[in-house]
Amino acid sequence: MTYDLENLFSFLRFPSISTDSNHASDVRACADWLITKLKDIGLTTELHETAKHPVVIARNQHLPDRRTVLIYGHYDVQPVDPLALWTSAPFEPVIRDGRIWARGATDNKGQMMAHILGVEKTLREQGELPVNLIFLFEGEEEIGSPNLAAFLQQHREELRCDVIAISDTGMVAPGVPTLGYGLRGIACCEVILRGPKGDLHSGLFGGVVANPAAAIARIVASLHRADGRVAIEGFYDQVRPLEPWEREMWASVPGASDTDYLSVTGSPSLFGEPGYSSAERTWARPTAEVNGIGGGYQGEGSKTVLPAEAFAKLSFRLVPDQDPKEILLQVQRHLEHHCPPGVTIEVKPGHDGKPYVADPNSKFGLAARAALRSSFNAEPVLIREGGSIPIVQTFREILGVDTLLLGLALSDAQIHAPNENFPVENFEAGIRLNQALLIELAK
Repeated sequence: MTYDLENLFSFLRFPSISTDSNHASDVRACADWLITKLKDIGLTTELHETAKHPVVIARNQHLPDRRTVLIYGHYDVQPVDPLALWTSAPFEPVIRDGRIWARGATDNKGQMMAHILGVEKTLREQGELPVNLIFLFEGEEEIGSPNLAAFLQQHREELRCDVIAISDTGMVAPGVPTLGYGLRGIACCEVILRGPKGDLHSGLFGGVVANPAAAIARIVASLHRADGRVAIEGFYDQVRPLEPWEREMWASVPGASDTDYLSVTGSPSLFGEPGYSSAERTWARPTAEVNGIGGGYQGEGSKTVLPAEAFAKLSFRLVPDQDPKEILLQVQRHLEHHCPPGVTIEVKPGHDGKPYVADPNSKFGLAARAALRSSFNAEPVLIREGGSIPIVQTFREILGVDTLLLGLALSDAQIHAPNENFPVENFEAGIRLNQALLIELAK
């Protein structure tokens, strides 16, 4: 095994699951391993405690006449459930069919390690970097980065930089370098309906009291019109329209046709807001989604009960210029308005994050495109990302700089699912990309 893969495999073996308190010591051990690795390649390191998991900072020697580049990543990972669906142990990485299979392989350890090894190679070959570098790695991204904004505020002066780079997004197709210049925001909530004081016999009480499970189905159905457009009053009022050049550009992006979406998802057909392509819906239109719904008996066979409670977990992907707090207020009003009689409703807000968009033709955007072009020997495409990285807008608000989204993930990477994977060639391209990026940003 090569030196680069040995480093990545060591990193991947840590079960650094941030949401599970049983793995708190594993998250900490992973942070300590990073500190040792970054020291070994010649950087000055700092381990900063937070209320939960530590922040890792590393720097080279900063000189006054050089640009400062901050590279962000996260060393925490998602849980592995359901474990039975993995074809190999999630924290014992293996190479199969040219891909690395492990939890965190793509999100975000593989992409993050590519930047670390790119810096190591440059230092080994050149003796120094062409820029002032700050690595900022957190262990709480998968739980919404609850302590990072406060950390940025507290260390704003030490983290001053000219631009930020993140590889935690995707490529539109294999071999097609991709620069993301936008991210959707997010707003989450849980809806709980309560009816009788306990589960009831459906024969004795059905038709006498309201059924919370039926009521939650009605409420969820009210979120959309029949054609797929979100039916919440005011939901689209602040949506920034797509630019004509974006629609023209995205119409020919590889890997983003309706056929591609059908192939990747395995769905029998596509469905969504009318008037927009699949790529446009994904990258630049807001959505309302049901992430979970339940109530009543879930076991094998029948149990004729009328459940006392039912719930739905909802998330809303947002685009410029929607505000998550305002959207959640609109959602709550909608849910309460559509709540049928006979049940009480509770809406519990969850995490949220603002949408982000930048100019891909800025000087740093052009530098990133040049680095992608040379690393992949192909012309990069420009997209907005369908997912959310809330800290990116927080970086802009606190540090006052834009972020370059240099994704290396493929659409079938199985992020957050069993059998997460990362192509070896993308990992190696990421190392080259780091080296080219720092050179281009220094110009």
